Amino acid sequence: MSARSREAMQKVKPKIRLLKRRDIPEIAQAFREIGWNKPDSQYERYLSQQELGVRNVYVAFVEKQFAGYLTICWESSYKPFFIKSIPEIVDFNVLPTFRRMGIGTLLMDKAEREIVKVSSVVGIGVGMTSDYGAAQRLYILRGYIPDGCGLHWRDHHVNYREEIRVDDDLALYLTKELK
Repeated sequence: MSARSREAMQKVKPKIRLLKRRDIPEIAQAFREIGWNKPDSQYERYLSQQELGVRNVYVAFVEKQFAGYLTICWESSYKPFFIKSIPEIVDFNVLPTFRRMGIGTLLMDKAEREIVKVSSVVGIGVGMTSDYGAAQRLYILRGYIPDGCGLHWRDHHVNYREEIRVDDDLALYLTKELK
């Protein structure tokens, strides 16, 4: 995308709304085009979960073009959040061509406004590789702090001297008090 196109898009306010069935092919195709494995079936599952009330999926569009999304799991699968009934923001993605335009911030704002209606605390997990650097900075700047449980990998917290594989399953979980 040219600098001129990016500047024009920055002047357009993204529209954020709940996922609809008609969005699924466009979202999956957008991720295929950048080489990410996010198939239609993932979003069909998310939509089913949204219809059941266990997950909300907020999508962002800029001039009718898909730009990103995030989901809220009302009952987290991360045990420390589940035990404390802390809703979790999960699977937060903004397409590379739409980054640094404030779309991620708008998605996070929307999620926090929805979560504060039922909880004074929100949780989120973030990966530990440099691929997650922008997300790590964003969450800290927004006031998220580590939950104090240390690194989590796959199904458990990492123990001292434990050898693990650094991959997308290695995460640090953070929380934020909402006002």
